[in-house]
Amino acid sequence: MTPDASSAADSEVDTSKGKIVIGFSQVGAESDWRKAHTLSMTETFAGDSRYELIIDDAQQKQSNQITAIRTFIQQEVDYIVLAPVTESGWDTVLGEAKEANIPVIIVDRKVDAPQDLFTCWVGSDFYLEGCKVMEWLKSYCDAIGMEASDIYIVDIQGTYGSSAQLGRTKGLVDTADKYGWTIKASESGEYTQAKAREVMAKMLRTYDPINVVYCENDNEAFGVIEAIESAGGTVGNSIKYGQTMVLSFDGVSDQAKEYGRIGKISCIGECNPLHGPRVKRIIENIEAGIEPEKYEYVDEAVFSASTTVSHITVDHRTYMINEIN
Repeated sequence: MTPDASSAADSEVDTSKGKIVIGFSQVGAESDWRKAHTLSMTETFAGDSRYELIIDDAQQKQSNQITAIRTFIQQEVDYIVLAPVTESGWDTVLGEAKEANIPVIIVDRKVDAPQDLFTCWVGSDFYLEGCKVMEWLKSYCDAIGMEASDIYIVDIQGTYGSSAQLGRTKGLVDTADKYGWTIKASESGEYTQAKAREVMAKMLRTYDPINVVYCENDNEAFGVIEAIESAGGTVGNSIKYGQTMVLSFDGVSDQAKEYGRIGKISCIGECNPLHGPRVKRIIENIEAGIEPEKYEYVDEAVFSASTTVSHITVDHRTYMINEIN
């Protein structure tokens, strides 16, 4: 789903001081989601002559991000946008930005820092994402008559300490505890196809049975599918008859959508990467004297090609299952 791109009127942006300069510290380009996230920021600001966007690729290193933020402060940018590698370790550098009176907008992953050190946050409810995909699994297993004692899950986690990894892992663990499922192993696939393939191949040699693989992003799912098929297994919804079910998150790339359509990925929890319009609206509102909400969650769906489950309920709220197209 595309986030709400409504904003303050363009004329309300004060350009008397010249272009509004934004320093954007991006985690890297480790996944299709991350590339789409960067593209959303680039496309949002590149065509608007009122703005200058400076992007720094941190290559998945927090130390690079801290250096980039300090460089932005030295350059006296007007706004800093930070997509943090991990949640912790930001107090000092965010304090420096505050001292320089530069608003900091956090996007995607959260930071574990005092709220007065950043202006606002925009992103996903990763715990809810995990719970929704797990409730889909529960509804699907109920529909086909799979007992809880017959569910054996491995978790290919994301980058340790990132908000997505923490939230999606907790969504899995809490739901598995609730329904009595067995989680046989968890290990980071670092959100990459190559690492996930390596981790899954090792798990297949170590644990038996495995009939559900919970991948914390689509690129990991691609690697997992390669490992399962290379070992002679098959992926799909027929877990009662020997197939391994692959669950995933993001739903951004054409490959993920195709794998969803043909059933290689059984369910995808959407993670919306299109933060650019929201960040622009926040900046325009700040320029117009409008204080932003501290936390702003994007809307996200659940996708599956299977028609077995039409809807799920999480915390008394009903979510429809969307067809992958």
